[in-house]
Amino acid sequence: MKDVFIHPTAIVDEGCKVGEGTKVWHFCHLMPKAEIGERCSFGQNVFIANNVRIGNNVKVQNNVSIYEGVEIEDDVFLGPSMVFTNVINPRSGVNRQGQYARTRVKKGASIGANATIVCGNDIGEYAFIGAGTVVTKEVKPFALMVGNPARQLGWMSAYGTRLEFDENGNATCKESGEQYKLIENTVKKLND
Repeated sequence: MKDVFIHPTAIVDEGCKVGEGTKVWHFCHLMPKAEIGERCSFGQNVFIANNVRIGNNVKVQNNVSIYEGVEIEDDVFLGPSMVFTNVINPRSGVNRQGQYARTRVKKGASIGANATIVCGNDIGEYAFIGAGTVVTKEVKPFALMVGNPARQLGWMSAYGTRLEFDENGNATCKESGEQYKLIENTVKKLND
């Protein structure tokens, strides 16, 4: 594993694939069938289960567990102590291993501290999930979601700035200058 940093207290099981430039900090555990991309960072006490795939340049803050059934695409930010579930109806006395609902967090999405993502609900590209939000349904690309249960408050740019659309459905990111169009409650980035 070239240019990979693994803290001495971390456990990376044999068979786990870790990409170049990735940093694994204190008390993390990466299971043997996990696949981790390049330039990722895992804060203290992160757990990555078997069969989890994580893209490149993903930032996982302290106390996050990513369970089987969850897939993380490139450039995703996972805030401290946010939670993924992987079974809709868990019971201690009922073995539902292998009945994991799939959840995909798409490119560039951010999930705030202490948010909960109920399994089976994908998070769209560049969506922004506020701290403490509970996601119980699929999230559109670029959507800004807050509350319990999550409700859409607006739209965010790929740069992470709130978008304000004019009467023609046009918006410009105030920080990056990127152009966006709102058509039938769907945001499209125009400068790609």
